[in-house]
Amino acid sequence: MQQPLQQRLIALVHQHGALRPRDAEQHGIPREYLLRLLRRGVLERTGRGLYRISDAPVTEFHSLAEVAKRVPHATICLLSALVFHEMTTQNPPDVWVALPRGSRTPRLDHPKLRVFRFSSLTFSEGRQEHRIEGVPVMIYSPAKTIADCFRFRNRVGLDVAIEALREGIKKRKATIAEIRHFAEICRVASLMQPYLDSLS
Repeated sequence: MQQPLQQRLIALVHQHGALRPRDAEQHGIPREYLLRLLRRGVLERTGRGLYRISDAPVTEFHSLAEVAKRVPHATICLLSALVFHEMTTQNPPDVWVALPRGSRTPRLDHPKLRVFRFSSLTFSEGRQEHRIEGVPVMIYSPAKTIADCFRFRNRVGLDVAIEALREGIKKRKATIAEIRHFAEICRVASLMQPYLDSLS
């Protein structure tokens, strides 16, 4: 019986990109099997309580996949979303995430998180699912990210928000109409109006 469980576990890790002990237990596989495969070198530990296939390719967005697996209700936002969408020259050391207001702050040793609290409407609008290393990762769309950057301009810098707007339009990541839509939701429409007019 041991071999089929190990094979099922390996298949699960391949399917999900990374696995936590509780994920294995939900599929009826004791967490001890993760440790056995770790000792055999089949799996590697990428963070506290997170396992992946040892020879699986690591992408430049590995930290986003790791956060998504360990904090599944978070959405990648602001600078981290800009990097993902190739709309900035910034390269933040932390992973920037949005959480609904009132939710608990996750404790991760690695990667470091920069947490922002969003209201229910600003949190739910503009979320898109992307697959990174087999892991589903929620990331705000380019248009929503641009509007968020203007909303949090004191945290990201107005110059970064303007750069994101220009890059988003230039690279056709978002239309002006889409950006205006999210600017209304984020209550920064009047602030963004002159910048949008200059690009129309």
